[in-house]
Amino acid sequence: MLGTELMTVFAALGPVSGMDIEELDITDLGKCTARMNEVQPDLVVNAAALTAVDYCEAHEEEALRVNAQGPGNLAEAAFSVGARLIHYSTDYVFDGRKEGPYFEEDPASPRSAYGRSKLQGEVLVRSRCAEHLIVRTAWLFGRHGGNFIRTILKAARAGQVLRVVDDQRGSPTYARDLAACTARLARAGGRGTYHVTNSGSCSWYQLACRAIEWAGLEGITIHPVTSAEYPRPAPRPANSVLANSRLENEGLGLLRPWEEAVQEYIYECEKN
Repeated sequence: MLGTELMTVFAALGPVSGMDIEELDITDLGKCTARMNEVQPDLVVNAAALTAVDYCEAHEEEALRVNAQGPGNLAEAAFSVGARLIHYSTDYVFDGRKEGPYFEEDPASPRSAYGRSKLQGEVLVRSRCAEHLIVRTAWLFGRHGGNFIRTILKAARAGQVLRVVDDQRGSPTYARDLAACTARLARAGGRGTYHVTNSGSCSWYQLACRAIEWAGLEGITIHPVTSAEYPRPAPRPANSVLANSRLENEGLGLLRPWEEAVQEYIYECEKN
């Protein structure tokens, strides 16, 4: 979802080499080091992760290998050739109990195995590669691969009665916009940790309702439910809203409102 968009936007900055797991297993330090020595990159962008949150809850050791050890390996290998590393993290590093948006400097307190693995990945990136940029994002959707909006519209068109959680809030983030912002940060020499999401926030239920409306679907039955009524193996943050304070304070430009991004995505990708 994100890697394809990154390949497009970074091609404008110079030669880009894209590698999936078949070309590079990030859990293997030796392979990471060999690839860095072969390619000699100026910049490494890591969009690889194990993101199946409920799967991670039952397979925390595997999650740590991919989401913690993997980025740590890339950081060490990037440092060895003098490259800068951009790494993606998540709202799940926070417990979701804060009333307002989370700032970059707020203390992390993950509640799930996925969140713990991603937080440990941040720790290893910071400790192993001084020239790093960590981008925390949330509620990602995009043209490539599955996402919440695509799933909801498919179920709605199939005539299913929908039950969608209404007590979790976040900022739907378009992979295309995230990739473009990442390129801006790279050009600006961004370092440290940034929060990057589309502007504004909503609940999953509100997002589903707007998506159905913008897709032009009528007569769809959709019920708001609580997290307790829709239990999942991994706890979800009730509040996933990330304040993009560094982008704003450093004049790097906030992403457009989520409503605009979702409407564009639906018009281009999900209209019948």
